[in-house]
Amino acid sequence: MQFASIRIITDDVDRLAAFYELVTGTTAVRPAPVFAEIRTGGSVLAIGSTATVAMLGERAPRPGRNDSIIIEFEVEDVDAEFARVRSAVDEVVLEPSTMPWGNRSALFRDPDGSLVNLFSRPAG
Repeated sequence: MQFASIRIITDDVDRLAAFYELVTGTTAVRPAPVFAEIRTGGSVLAIGSTATVAMLGERAPRPGRNDSIIIEFEVEDVDAEFARVRSAVDEVVLEPSTMPWGNRSALFRDPDGSLVNLFSRPAG
């Protein structure tokens, strides 16, 4: 078995794909208007419209209801990356800070409210 991706369900694929293109500096692959993938190294962040899960009916995931997952991107320089994307971020949860375990992190919400963490590990 191989891990394939994490998929975010949204009402606005274009908006969310553009946001993650900015955050990652990666152009989304768009096999269909209702779907996008941000491929970074060995991981994939998939973005799907509600139409992609409509067949699940009442059990389908609903956009903007994520309150248990943090989407994390490891970067070289948290402060520089956060400064680069700051103007596109509506809600900052944590300004760049050093965690007690040594990681440097900046946390913010994407346009649908999902929590995003830019982090770097301590040198050494």
